[in-house]
Amino acid sequence: MSNHAHAQRYRCQLRQPAAERKAETHPLTWRLRDDGALIGIDDYRAKSGYTAVSETLSRLSQNDVISVMKEANLRGRGGGGFSAGVKWSLTLKGEEYPRGYLICNADEMEPGTFKDRLLLEQQPHLLIEGMILAGYANNSRLGYIFLRGEYIEAARAVSQALDEARAAGWLGNDVAGSGFDFDIVLHTGAGRYICGEETALINSLEGYRANPRAKPPFPGQSGAWGKPTVVNNVETLCNVPAILQHGAQWYRDLSGDRSNDGGTKLYGVSGLARQTGLWELPMGTTGRELFDLAGGMKAGHTLKTWLPGGGSTGFMLPEHLELPLDFDSIGKAGSRLGTGLIAVVSHQQSVVSLMRNLEAFFARESCGWCTPCRDGLPWTVKLLRALEQGAGEQGDIEMLDKLANDLGPGKTFCAHAPGAAMPLESALRYFRDEFEQGVRAPAVEARSGSAHPI
Repeated sequence: MSNHAHAQRYRCQLRQPAAERKAETHPLTWRLRDDGALIGIDDYRAKSGYTAVSETLSRLSQNDVISVMKEANLRGRGGGGFSAGVKWSLTLKGEEYPRGYLICNADEMEPGTFKDRLLLEQQPHLLIEGMILAGYANNSRLGYIFLRGEYIEAARAVSQALDEARAAGWLGNDVAGSGFDFDIVLHTGAGRYICGEETALINSLEGYRANPRAKPPFPGQSGAWGKPTVVNNVETLCNVPAILQHGAQWYRDLSGDRSNDGGTKLYGVSGLARQTGLWELPMGTTGRELFDLAGGMKAGHTLKTWLPGGGSTGFMLPEHLELPLDFDSIGKAGSRLGTGLIAVVSHQQSVVSLMRNLEAFFARESCGWCTPCRDGLPWTVKLLRALEQGAGEQGDIEMLDKLANDLGPGKTFCAHAPGAAMPLESALRYFRDEFEQGVRAPAVEARSGSAHPI
C-alpha cells in the first residue's frame, strides 16, 4: 500500500455532522465537509476565509491584536495551556529589534493524539490564516510549519494550500495590500517526540540535533537563528481568525459557565470505546459527556481508567469523568489536560503492560541530553518488563516509586522525563496491586538440619 493510500485509509474522523456545526458555535470545524475532502481556497473564501486578515491588518495594531488575544484567554492547545496572548506579549518587538519568526508546531507525536492531523489534512487554509495574524502580531517576517514526517497526506494538503494562498496574494510581499510582508515555509521533520519541546524543535529546524536549549534566553527573545521566535500549536493558531473576526467576548462566551478557559476544544477518544474520533465542544465539557458521545466502552468491556490528554498525562479513575475537561480542573485532580484526547482503558487490560509500552516509547524518544532521562527511563522499562512477566523482585516497585520522583518536574533539563513520570506515578498510586502481582515470591530458605552437600 502506498503512503498516500495508507493516509487516506486511516483518515481522521470528525464525529459531528455538518448540520450540527455552525460558525457561531464551532469556529474550528464548521467549514469541514462530511466526506472529509480537502477545503480549497475558493470554498474557504466563500465561508468568510481570510476575512479576519483583511480586517485586522487594516484596522488593528500589533498591540491591539495581542490585547484581544489576552482577553479571549486562548490557552495553548498543544498541551502546555499557556496563554497565547501572554506569550505574544513577551516577544521582543519594535524598530530596535530584528523581525523574527513564527513556528507552527505540527509534529503531533503525543500517543493517542490526532486532532492537528484533522485540521492539516482537511482545512489547512485556517492554519495559514491564523499564522498570518500571529506573524503580524509578533512582527515575524517568516513562518515555518514544522510537520511530522509521517504525515504524508497533511504535507500534500498544506503544500497545495500554501501555493493557493501565495497565488491569491495572502502570502508574500504586501499581504492583502496592507504593507505587511509574510510568507510560510513547510518543513517536514524526521519524526521525534522531543521536537514537541519548542527549543528542541528550533534546534532541529536549524539543522542541529533535536536537543532542548537552556532557558533563559526564551525563544521570544532569542529563538530561531538568534531572532525573536514564537512557537504555537496547530489548534492554537487555528483559533486566531475567529477570535479576531468576532471578538474576545464572543470567544469566551463559547465556553460560558463551564470554564474560565475561552472557546471550544477539539476533544477526542481513543482506545476500546464504541466510537473513537473527534468532537469540537466547549471548553469545560465534562469527561462524562465526551465518554457518552463515544458510546461508552465496547461490548464486553468496562472502564477501568483513562488518560485525559495523551501518554504524558496522569491516569484518572471513572469517577473523575464528572470533572470539566479544562486545564485547571484536571490539574487540581493530579493530572494534566494535555491535548484533550482521552484514552480509555478496559478492566481486561493490564496497567503494567500498558505502562511498559508507554515507558518504552518515552525511553526511545529521549534525546539523551540529561542523565535522569537518558538512564532513568530505560531502567523503568527494565523493571516494568520484569513485573509484566511475573519476574519482578522485592524492591522493584519501590525503585519505580523513586524513579518516578527522580524524573519529576524540576529535576531534568526539559519536560520530557516529567511527562513520562506522570502516568507511571499515577499508575503506581491507583493500581499498585497489579504491580505487586508481578513480584515473584522469595525463595524458601532450607530448614536447619536438612541434608545438603558441603
